[in-house]
Amino acid sequence: MSEATDLAERAGDRDPRVGLRAVSALRKLVEQLEAVQVRSARVQGWSWQEIAAELGVSRQAVHKKYGRQ
Repeated sequence: MSEATDLAERAGDRDPRVGLRAVSALRKLVEQLEAVQVRSARVQGWSWQEIAAELGVSRQAVHKKYGRQ
């Protein structure tokens, strides 16, 4: 997780260019991590509703985003 820590530090940089690039990279990392955890939950038999509740979104939203993967 040193990459994430480094990105988090750069996200607070005084130079907006550095900060915004770090925010963008963090957003991509979070999306990847979310996808891994959703797949893991599905393999373990979790329902779309259970996953959605943990992510704080609707069942429809999580199913639409990950249902065909």
